[in-house]
Order: sequence, then structure tokens, then C-alpha cells
Amino acid sequence: MSRALALASTVATFSILFACSQQASTAQEEEAAPSEPAGEEIEIAPDTTGNESLPSMMRATGDLLGDDGSTIGSINMIEGPNGIVMEVSVDEGGLEPGWHAIHFHQTGDCSDTGEYKESGGHVGKSEGGHGLLNPDGPEPGDLPNLYAFEDGSVHYETFTDIISISDVLDDDGGAIIIHEGRDDHLTQPIGGAGGRVACSVVQ
Repeated sequence: MSRALALASTVATFSILFACSQQASTAQEEEAAPSEPAGEEIEIAPDTTGNESLPSMMRATGDLLGDDGSTIGSINMIEGPNGIVMEVSVDEGGLEPGWHAIHFHQTGDCSDTGEYKESGGHVGKSEGGHGLLNPDGPEPGDLPNLYAFEDGSVHYETFTDIISISDVLDDDGGAIIIHEGRDDHLTQPIGGAGGRVACSVVQ
């Protein structure tokens, strides 16, 4: 065999061995990485670890009635580990524009339309203790004022950590009352807020 023929044979053998090695390597990589169908999302399995550190959240809701007894909006409360977040939504024309006091009241009763005295006093009412700015307060039922826009609608969110939903939803239930004026957070017994113009039984 000539040197040229021997060299060509060696090169051919090397090429075949290299090609086989590459095919084997590619096959191993394809086995190691499972294929995913094109265009499909990978579905992540839900957490089934039973993480008990996440709090169970208590909720309460209610329809908000105006001074004529018609539904003008809604109340939505959710209680987390540090207090209650409350949302109040009022439809256009539901309230007079401007500031209004809002409080938690003791009794879940809005049956005396336009008066709303059946809802009782503030949750946790104490003599001389009304008002967020009161050195002897506040009462658990006290909340920041809400504001009605020019069209009478309200989109309000507030937070309180001085009351729980279970305090509101006791044996005789609880109510949210909106007053005709703002609460000055000091004057007894209701901060000079005036009459009750809206009521919601929360449950």
C-alpha cells in the first residue's frame, strides 16, 4: 500500500470515529434535557406544603343604604394579622359632596330609615373617649373621615388596628354609619359630625 493510500485510509477512519462520537454526545444531551412542546407553557404545580404561617383572613360585607333607604353603595372589610382594611364605595348622587364622618356602630340594624338610631352608639363607646386625636381615646369605633366627590360618589379605603371584625360582628351584629358632616376627632360624643345619613349592616 502506498503512503498516500495509507494516509487517506487513516483520515477516513478518524472522520468516522469523530462523527460517531459527536452523534453519541448529541444523543446524551437530548436525553438529559426533556423536550417541551413548542408554544406551550409549563404548568407550575400548586403549593401543597400546608404553610400554616399564612393567616386565615376574616371578611365582612354589607350594602350601604342612603337616607331614603335605597342602596347607594357597599362596604367590604378584610382582616389581616395587623388590623382591618375597609373599602367603601358610594354611587354617584349617593352623598352630599364634601367630608363625612364614618364610624363602627354597636348594632346591626338599619331598619329606622333615615334616622338609623337603631344602630346604637360606637363600638367600644366610652365616656369622654371619642376621637382619633383625643388623649383619652380613641374609641374602637372611630375612623378617619371620608370625602364625597362633586358627583356624590366615594372611593374610600382605610385601615384600623384598634378593632377586630369579631368586635363588630358580636351577638347583635354591627353597622357602619356615615354622618352628614366631618368628625373633628375631639368633640364629644361624635366629633360634631351631625345626623346619620347612611347605614350598612355588615355580616
